[in-house]
Amino acid sequence: MVVTAGETRLRRYARSDRVLTVPNVLSVLRLAGVPLFLWLLLGPRLDALAIVVLAVAAITDWLDGKLARWLNQASRLGAMLDPLADRCYILATCVAFVIRGILPWWFVAAILARDVVVVGCIAVLRRAGYGPPEVTYIGKAATFCLLYALPLLLLAQGGSTAAMIAAPIGYGCAFWGAGVHLWSGALYVTQTAAAVRRRVRDGNA
Repeated sequence: MVVTAGETRLRRYARSDRVLTVPNVLSVLRLAGVPLFLWLLLGPRLDALAIVVLAVAAITDWLDGKLARWLNQASRLGAMLDPLADRCYILATCVAFVIRGILPWWFVAAILARDVVVVGCIAVLRRAGYGPPEVTYIGKAATFCLLYALPLLLLAQGGSTAAMIAAPIGYGCAFWGAGVHLWSGALYVTQTAAAVRRRVRDGNA
């Protein structure tokens, strides 16, 4: 199968079934930080501490991918946990920002709809005998933009000079990231449709 830039490479299950690995432990810890992160935003509104939690999550996100390659501990569970943790942080923050009036409700609705469609694509791929689609550079870019926008949007709340500078950058990153996020979702749909057609063609051969 030839894969062009920006496409999702679909492979049959090639990762191991290991569960207890260092990268997986980091991913679980990152997921465990989501409720704390959301509480800091909506409860006491300790935005500075919320940014610290987000920074730690970003570091572990980078680290678990590196360790999976260095230690040869790539697993199917890790392939699901890693993007799941990113999605949880993004969605938790977007929901909190809607409640606090920082982002419009339709922004969160668009991101959530895209993720629901991707989950549906994964289910279709499993039925066709394929593993989850690999994360693309486009998907990584979207996640980077959205995660980069979140602390800037928090910093933008207020009347300081720093807030005035952070606001246009933060909102620009947020809406650009959302657009690329939707684009990557469309690529997943395209790749899923191609995989299903290929499966049907092979089955009829």
